[in-house]
Amino acid sequence: MLFNAIVLAADRGADDPVAVAAGVAAKCLTRIAGSPMVVRVVHALEQSARVNTILLCGPPAEALQGSPELSRMVSGDGVGWMPPEATPATSAAVALATLPEDEPVLLTTGDHALLSPDMVRHFLDQASALGGDVAVALAPHELVQRTYPRTRRTVLKFSDGHYCGCNLFAFLSPRGRKMAHVWKQVEAERKNPIRVVGLVGWGAMALYAFRLLSLASAVQRISSQAGVRAGVVPMPFAAAAIDVDTVADLDLVRAIVARTA
Repeated sequence: MLFNAIVLAADRGADDPVAVAAGVAAKCLTRIAGSPMVVRVVHALEQSARVNTILLCGPPAEALQGSPELSRMVSGDGVGWMPPEATPATSAAVALATLPEDEPVLLTTGDHALLSPDMVRHFLDQASALGGDVAVALAPHELVQRTYPRTRRTVLKFSDGHYCGCNLFAFLSPRGRKMAHVWKQVEAERKNPIRVVGLVGWGAMALYAFRLLSLASAVQRISSQAGVRAGVVPMPFAAAAIDVDTVADLDLVRAIVARTA
């Protein structure tokens, strides 16, 4: 099964600490081993043999025009571009609306600098095998911590294990795209915790707070709340959980790439 892919490639603007440290107009243009990291992401998608078209949502037009590598890539076949919206969730929803509804979509980010073709293949093959509407990739926190003890990642703590997000999402059916609208709702209500909890469910939040919620139960509750069949793909790649949110992340990614070159 071939997927269309969306790459969210916006950032926090001119003051993004990674962009400032790298001296670039947008974070995704930060160079890793000589290439802008968003170009590395696109190459991983292309080389996976699982992706058809690729749509970049960002960086802004002026940053795009200032990057010869990215401009050439977008002017060729198979890679499109659209300006980013005000938030990641809105960007995802608008980008999804431009793609054929009956074709599955992979969503990732332009700062996923360690993304590899193997990661893409594993995630999409496993997500397709689940037979649901939407799937998300998670890496065991113990694997990430053991492999990269210096990294600090957000950890999802369930009763049966701890996991890190991997910035890989699969929309496998038209119904699965409803999750993008749930994301928009959460984003819109982020300053109103009571409403955010209401979107997920008070029972689930209470169980999670006391470490009584299993991953399977969390997925089932989210599926029921959103009206979709959601699934999780465990990732055996520690690097799948590493993106470039901070300057420390950038230093780590550059060291990993230099070590494995």
